[in-house]
Amino acid sequence: MSNFLISIVGPTAIGKTALSIKLAQHFSTEIISADSRQFYKEMSIGTAVPFEDELNAAPHHFIQNKSIHDYFSVGDFERDAISKLKQLHTDKPIVVMVGGSGLYVKSVTKGLDYFPEVDASIRTQLNSQLEINGLALLQEKLQLLDPETYKTIAIDNPQRVIRALEICIGTGKPYSSFLTNPEKNRAFKTITIGLNAERSIIYDRINQRVDLMIENGLLDEVKSLIPHKQLNALNTVGYKELFNYFEGEWALDFAISEIKKNTRRFAKRQLTWFRKEESIEWFDFKTDVDDIIKHITSKLG
Repeated sequence: MSNFLISIVGPTAIGKTALSIKLAQHFSTEIISADSRQFYKEMSIGTAVPFEDELNAAPHHFIQNKSIHDYFSVGDFERDAISKLKQLHTDKPIVVMVGGSGLYVKSVTKGLDYFPEVDASIRTQLNSQLEINGLALLQEKLQLLDPETYKTIAIDNPQRVIRALEICIGTGKPYSSFLTNPEKNRAFKTITIGLNAERSIIYDRINQRVDLMIENGLLDEVKSLIPHKQLNALNTVGYKELFNYFEGEWALDFAISEIKKNTRRFAKRQLTWFRKEESIEWFDFKTDVDDIIKHITSKLG
């Protein structure tokens, strides 16, 4: 039997964690997290890290294994995740991976794309523009130069915006045009399961999750991280809005409404990213897990 990776994708708050645990238990295997913010041990409530009973229900990897002070790129994740998969596949022919960070999922299943080197002064100029004029003007520039990337990346993340812009400016080609490189050969086959729902249901689930985060102590978590708010890991929905609250710029109700709005926007970008992948088999989020298991089993031949 070949080695397989069952990759579970979909928008935030759709139920990926619960499905991953059920599949890991059914196939007697372990779970790799491909969520780019659940790596950090200082962030748990705002990143929806699985609860303790969920973590105990199946072995998890890449959950709170790094500090916000550590540099951990998508390339680092690709290297470490492939190494972990190789180790797990020695006695577990099936491993589950779960996460809504599209680039991190792709790094494992297909490998990262190649981008040409560009003049370092371009990034310096863009960082200067960010400091002087703010992020909005850079976002507008990216929308003009590469509307496809504008729709799919974490547009509120200055580093992602600047990275895309420096490629556009330095090469004269859209950043998205470099996302078509040949896939890397992997020592496993990937079966990708997507969970989805009507947009109104996704948005309701997001709103409910944010309210639950507040009830579970998100304010205290964010307050404890104020001294480190300049770190890239904390330029994250759920944290940056509450930093504005603690600095007196926003009222609490408004900050919470902004978390919900920005999380809904993030979910929309996630779906835009994943819908480009033709190999994903989509299921409604209420689908009985036995039906999903039957589909996976049919692909294991």
